[in-house]
Amino acid sequence: VTQGTQIDHVNYHRVGILPSISWDIDEKTSLTILGSYMYTQGTGATASAQYPIQGTLFTNNFAQIPRRNFLGFTNWNEESVKDAMFEYKFKHDFSQYIKFTQTFRWEKSDRHLKEAINDGSVSSSDVADQYYYADYHHTITDTVGMDARLFGKFSTGPIHHTWVVGSDFRQYNYNFQSTTSDVGDSIINVYNPGATKYTPCFNINSHSGCANDLEITKYGYFQEGVYFQDQLKWKGITLIAGGRQDWVNTTTNGFSYSNDNSSNTKKLEDTTHKTQPQSAFTWRSGLTYQFNFGLAPYFSYSTSFVPQTATDYNGQPFAPLTGSQYEAGLKYRVPNHDIMVTASAFHILENHYSIKDMQHSGYSTDAGTVKSQGFEVSVNGNITKQLRLVASYSFTDVRFAKNNRTAKRVNPYTGETYGNAVSYEGMSVPYIPRNMASIFINYDIPKSFIKGISVNGGIRYMGSSYAGYVESFKSPAYLLFDIGASYDFGTAMSALKGLKAQLAISNLTNKYYISSCDNYDCYVGQGRRVYGNLTYHW
Repeated sequence: VTQGTQIDHVNYHRVGILPSISWDIDEKTSLTILGSYMYTQGTGATASAQYPIQGTLFTNNFAQIPRRNFLGFTNWNEESVKDAMFEYKFKHDFSQYIKFTQTFRWEKSDRHLKEAINDGSVSSSDVADQYYYADYHHTITDTVGMDARLFGKFSTGPIHHTWVVGSDFRQYNYNFQSTTSDVGDSIINVYNPGATKYTPCFNINSHSGCANDLEITKYGYFQEGVYFQDQLKWKGITLIAGGRQDWVNTTTNGFSYSNDNSSNTKKLEDTTHKTQPQSAFTWRSGLTYQFNFGLAPYFSYSTSFVPQTATDYNGQPFAPLTGSQYEAGLKYRVPNHDIMVTASAFHILENHYSIKDMQHSGYSTDAGTVKSQGFEVSVNGNITKQLRLVASYSFTDVRFAKNNRTAKRVNPYTGETYGNAVSYEGMSVPYIPRNMASIFINYDIPKSFIKGISVNGGIRYMGSSYAGYVESFKSPAYLLFDIGASYDFGTAMSALKGLKAQLAISNLTNKYYISSCDNYDCYVGQGRRVYGNLTYHW
């Protein structure tokens, strides 16, 4: 796969192979083996879509920065990723009541990233001239996991059971190396960047006229668990109950080096963090009642325990993310019609919620407890034989709850803080819009008029979201339009059955919009995009 992007000097190249084979050993036993290897080599757009607030969010006193402008070094803009995966799934049916499956999966990812980072300062009063420095990241992750389970169905009188018991484990390893060149920042004009080139000095063993910082983090955890679940059905009532016990051990080693000293190289820090073994029992339950006229109200409650694959600036591993969730809702299938209407409300509490560390670029920090609550409604169905509708609306209010962190608000026009420090507690979590809505319609043109053609269109609405952690200012809401069409060649010629062509245009009006902002930068959204594909199924 090769494709360009809306940003100059940012392209995308990928090659890959995804083999698979299935073997039906006998009527009751089967084995499936899957594999994949993906090699992505191109240019890193990670920081390239990030632009200063002046010229994106605010254009009353500043010209708008074009989406195509590449703010970086054309000779230091490369992302190379190698992903490999192997998986097998073994299945055996002992009887109609007891079945067994075992899944083993190994994954590895090797990622090199060279990019330019905006250091947040300008060369003069002219915001067009921004300082950028070179950065290099090398990340290797590998995961080994296995899941084995017994499951089946049986009845106890009028009650029908679908049950499962199992055990799994997961070993996750993360190796991260970051090198930063602190001397020789380059000035890039955000309105006329040109093909900016820069030769960074990365040599941790010698000062050589430039200063380097090198950080190495090795993090890993081993998680194992046992679980069970039973789904009981009696008349219109469905009850689900299940639980899981987890055990986790984590270890982190952190090393820091710098050659910005008289001896050229100095180890600044060598730390090892080994947390105490952690364990937790989590459970979930749900109740649904199905009325004869198509209505199904439901209620569910669940708890969670998830190890986090990151460390803070000091190399300390984060505690597992724990939480609880209540959800209640209604599902309604219109009788004698293919139309489903759903509505739900939820309340979620998450502990040890990880957020971006504003003081240390590229790191996360523990934000304590976060509370999420809201509701969703959706409609999905065939309104007529030719017309299909998919529509949804959601309201989500996500706020920091128990928290001892504070920060000053930022004036987005000047980039300076003001006033006294404000507590995070009660503030909205950034980047998450409260309101989202979409509607999509597909119309099959009647065969009596023309055969095989369908046309569609949709509208996407994304509400405003806050920047920063103390509600300094908002990124504006935006509305996007999409259209498309498809043609089924099989309707014209039976020999072409299974051949289908599709054409789609997203952001039809080519709207310039901001997807999100932090205190000093904004991400510019995708412009108009035209794409098509030709598929054949047999």
